Amino acid sequence: MTQVDFPVNPPPNENQAPTLLNTHSSHPTAWKVRDYFTFNTDHKVIGIQYLVTAFVFYLIGGLMAIAIRTELATPDSDFIDPNLYNAFMTNHGTIMIFLWIVPSAIGGFGNYLVPLMMGARDMAFPKLNAIAFWLNPVAGLLLLLSFFFGGSQSGWTAYPPLSLVTANNAQSLWILSIVLVGTSSILGSINFVITILMMKVPSMKWEQVPLFCWAILATSILALLSTPVLAAGLILLLFDINFGTSFFKPDAGGNVVIYQHLFWFYSHPAVYLMILPIFGIMSEIIPTHARKPIFGYKAIAFSTVAICVVGLFVWVHHMFTSGTPGWMRMFFTISTLIVAVPTGVKIFGWVATLWGGKIRFTSAMLFAIGLLSMFVMGGLSGVTMGTAPFDVHVHDTYYVVGHFHYVLFGGSVFGIYAGIYHWFPKITGRMMNETWGRIHFILTFIGTNLTFLPMHKLGLQGMPRRVAMYDPQFASLNQLCTIGAILLGISVIPFALNAIYSWQKGEIAGDNPWESLTLEWTTSSPPIIENWEVLPVVTHGPYDYGHDKSSVTEPVS
Repeated sequence: MTQVDFPVNPPPNENQAPTLLNTHSSHPTAWKVRDYFTFNTDHKVIGIQYLVTAFVFYLIGGLMAIAIRTELATPDSDFIDPNLYNAFMTNHGTIMIFLWIVPSAIGGFGNYLVPLMMGARDMAFPKLNAIAFWLNPVAGLLLLLSFFFGGSQSGWTAYPPLSLVTANNAQSLWILSIVLVGTSSILGSINFVITILMMKVPSMKWEQVPLFCWAILATSILALLSTPVLAAGLILLLFDINFGTSFFKPDAGGNVVIYQHLFWFYSHPAVYLMILPIFGIMSEIIPTHARKPIFGYKAIAFSTVAICVVGLFVWVHHMFTSGTPGWMRMFFTISTLIVAVPTGVKIFGWVATLWGGKIRFTSAMLFAIGLLSMFVMGGLSGVTMGTAPFDVHVHDTYYVVGHFHYVLFGGSVFGIYAGIYHWFPKITGRMMNETWGRIHFILTFIGTNLTFLPMHKLGLQGMPRRVAMYDPQFASLNQLCTIGAILLGISVIPFALNAIYSWQKGEIAGDNPWESLTLEWTTSSPPIIENWEVLPVVTHGPYDYGHDKSSVTEPVS
């Protein structure tokens, strides 16, 4: 995207300490391992803190998932206590959404990349940025602490009246945890909006802004509009549990459906909070590794904004069985189907970019292509559930579980993996091992389909979700799902070992191993403290591959 008026590898500046573990370049080391456990205001350090912390919670949530699937391998409740099963089921979903996907996709990649992509030296409010991160580990500890009081057992939706009568101390800690995560999200979103709108390098035109930054901007606006609504609902629920109020107590005049509206007004847009940054990652990886300009830059950018707007008007499709009147069912069926249109624009744009490209089947590209197939599968089942007559029949069955795992695991988690493989050289200055990356992809791809594809049939046959005991006729498909879940657990091992080994001893990457055109690749790997010694000058678009011979490389296997 850029042509800069300084050397790609500038000489060291004695008055400026460069960044992280850059032991293989001319820059001396600045950040030590201990610095990542401190209140550091460098956006790159905060991005890595988000990614590593979120991955730790991913492992915790994954262990809960394996315990759940092990219990479901047989029809009887014979592996873990039913109350512990309920707690695992509740907190697995909570951790994966609020402490893994959202913090890593927005907080991790967003913090690390947005200032670099926009030509800024840091985020607009560095101290606020650090505060936003440190709320997350505190929230995670509160969530884990709830297990000393029996664990929240109401499901990740925390619907009253169930959430009012089960493990009240644990439920209160759960609520406080989610409110802290929401506060972190609000603070981070304010920072992203100001940074993107006010701090891009002067030479960058809006039609030259990377699509990842468009995605983060739309995501942040969506979070600012929807997160306070969830926080309000949870605080009212906390008052009902602890202070004798009756906002949601049916026997005291409260209305449980109001809580559902407050919850889903945030929690369906939360799907877009998780997937829009991943869409941005896809829009960076695919043109880079296909060596082609992105197809339909403006259409993809505007479709991101369209998803942000329409996504605020679809929440009631989660409530088609909650006494929703017919006119409301019809309105939200239509709005749910409409939101699929801008998503389809993105998918067609990515496929058109791949068509005829000089594709390099790197680990990042494999996960990006895998995401395409997974998200299309999840999208198709989502369209079916967006229609009220069908949704009424599959509501609260395993069809729903299969659908949202294809969207969120096959979509978001595949995208996070793709982003890590793509930007790992920039973050560490070293390459990840591609052989182990491909093994990781194969295990993850097979495990995902083996785990979640049979769930659609289970749901159509009538197996309810959230229960540990079920009719023996569902046993064989559940055993298949359990085998897939174990394979998914195993797939994390080559990834983790690859990341740890490559960070220390991987092949030195150079500043731009992918020959990418976005701004982050014009500085050193890892970047120096303030990203550049002299700010870059933007001279062409972020995806102008093939416009000159120097930007074209032959595909590698």
